[in-house]
Amino acid sequence: MKIIRAKDYHDMSRKAANIISAQVIMKPNCVLGLATGGTPVGTYKQLIDWYNKGDVDFSEVTTVNLDEYRGLPRENPQSYWSFMHDNFFNYVNIDPSRINLPDGTNMDAEGECKRYDEVIHNVGGIDLQLLGIGHDGHIGFNEPGAAFELGTHCVTLTDETIEANKRFFDKKEDVPRQAYTMGIKTIMQARKVLMVVNGKGKAEIVKKAFFGPVTPEVPASILQMHPDFTLVGDEEALCLI
Repeated sequence: MKIIRAKDYHDMSRKAANIISAQVIMKPNCVLGLATGGTPVGTYKQLIDWYNKGDVDFSEVTTVNLDEYRGLPRENPQSYWSFMHDNFFNYVNIDPSRINLPDGTNMDAEGECKRYDEVIHNVGGIDLQLLGIGHDGHIGFNEPGAAFELGTHCVTLTDETIEANKRFFDKKEDVPRQAYTMGIKTIMQARKVLMVVNGKGKAEIVKKAFFGPVTPEVPASILQMHPDFTLVGDEEALCLI
């Protein structure tokens, strides 16, 4: 495990974007596993800036996203499809045919999870997976207690996750109760894993996840076992380690 300390959110975003851009430059046709949420937005902005300056080219990159709400169509402004286009895909030269997310409109959970696992397998696996971390240690939508050996699966979201995500919706009742997510097994099979974390509110879970026991009760703790895991955090998030 490699820990990179950043001064603040902007510095964290720049350092994380540097790792991703280096991956793309070294392997132009790489497979990037991408994440949603507030924390990676600055990283995407930095990558867009470097793309506009001609420093990085995404034309051969394939992407696979961590998760998608079950029941939301792509055009819903709160879908992760919309999030990724609004925050990244619409501003770089990525080939739309190389963009992959779970299909939230497919209500056949078993069939959709199998399809998405096959997508990841058929693109050759993930070269670099970007992650955030929840206050309870979840990665993707792998909630505490999730089995480490799972591939893509359908999860029922915890009250804490619904509470954390309600700020993106008009009201709490609008937050979907289920999601499709890559499993921890899939994440661990990525060749590199990069996590971004910021803010004092994440300091306790960072300490627990990466300096405590490896346990399904703290899903991110399994990343201690990954052979190429980098944690990039600002001073506040890393203040307890």
